[in-house]
Amino acid sequence: MTDLDTARHLGLRPLTARSIVLSTLLGHHPPRLPARALVRVGELFGIAEGTVRVALSRMVAAGDLRQDDGAYGLTARLLERQARQDESRTPRTRPWAGGWEIAVVTAEARPAAERTALRQAMAELRLAELREGTWLRPANLERARPDVVARQCTLLTGAPEGDPAELARGLWDLDGWAARARALLAALSGAASPAGRFTVSAAALRHLLADPLLPDALLPADWPGVALRHRYDAFEAELRELLRQYVTPGGAA
Repeated sequence: MTDLDTARHLGLRPLTARSIVLSTLLGHHPPRLPARALVRVGELFGIAEGTVRVALSRMVAAGDLRQDDGAYGLTARLLERQARQDESRTPRTRPWAGGWEIAVVTAEARPAAERTALRQAMAELRLAELREGTWLRPANLERARPDVVARQCTLLTGAPEGDPAELARGLWDLDGWAARARALLAALSGAASPAGRFTVSAAALRHLLADPLLPDALLPADWPGVALRHRYDAFEAELRELLRQYVTPGGAA
């Protein structure tokens, strides 16, 4: 199966110049690179230099990137996205003693924008919705809660009387997540070109954002989360080396 066939099998759309630039910068630390390096990455996908440079200009105009001295970096909004991606790769966990975080919406007459902001915050905190207005997860993660949660919710700690693993299976599609992760792992191992690995690795990073990061006791056997993280780390090292070849000290566009 070719890299193109693999991408189609996984339902991955071809990367545009914009998505290539974003994926490259989101996966690079610090997230700032000369235009020359971004153009070379685009060339891996057969995207012309002019197309990449037009995309860069449009992304600056849209507030996605900032430009100075011939280099492009992520703006604050996308730096937050990179931080979430980094957290999904190296989550800060704590020993789990059986407790669950519970957030119950108690604010009244919330505008649609506030409801949407809360739902987004809960997804980023990896809480699942048991029923409308009630969110929960095992209390095994260390992370700050945004103000939108404190404004709209009463926060509690508790534990289910029944089997917590059964509750977790009802809240998250663990089998579906694991099947997708294994398919991505297989695709990464079989990708023949840097472009193919780039395409699948970008999908793997997005998939890691949906990992519920449950305690081991609540996960199915052979959970592929750690393996997918390690495989993405290997790709990121490959990407850094690739970019190193394209960037010289003090380089400019």
